Amino acid sequence: MAIILPSLPFEKNELEPYISSLTLEYHYGKHHNTYVVNTNNLIKETELDTLSLEEIILQTANDPTKTSLFNNAAQVWNHTFYWNSLKPNGGGLPTGEIAKKIDSDFGNYDNFAKALKEAALGQFGSGWAWLVLKNGKLSISKTSNADTPIAHGIKPLLCIDIWEHAYYLDYKNGRADYADAVIKNLLNWEFANTNLEG
Repeated sequence: MAIILPSLPFEKNELEPYISSLTLEYHYGKHHNTYVVNTNNLIKETELDTLSLEEIILQTANDPTKTSLFNNAAQVWNHTFYWNSLKPNGGGLPTGEIAKKIDSDFGNYDNFAKALKEAALGQFGSGWAWLVLKNGKLSISKTSNADTPIAHGIKPLLCIDIWEHAYYLDYKNGRADYADAVIKNLLNWEFANTNLEG
């Protein structure tokens, strides 16, 4: 089956002033789309061309002969997850079951926000900061480049893209300001709750 570029769950200007429509033009329209095109080219006329994106990721995660396909497929998945991790007028204090889990597993929201920001800043080079569910408990993790929790049997709930192309047009090298803006203003708690329940 062909891998498709999913529609954004918001208009390109709806995350402003925290993430500009110009950033989305490049990040979604160029970077994300390129990963989709590359993935389709790499699976074309192979035994993988009938698989879902998740199946492609799981089948290529530890295969050194398929590193390029894993990187592109995982980046398609990670970016789609990232867009859904964001919402206009999001961020702030969580609600629902995720709020209870954050209080029980991190102590309080401030500890969670601090840990997520530290993961975003502590990832050397390109990668991702994640809120995940592991062994029934919430935790913060980070992955480098295209790596993704689903390749390790870990359930992601939210993520922040910390590749430079996610923030450089808006924040230059200010990754900390970008991470703050996302955590305080854009995190999609409804999406986190859906993932927690699923």
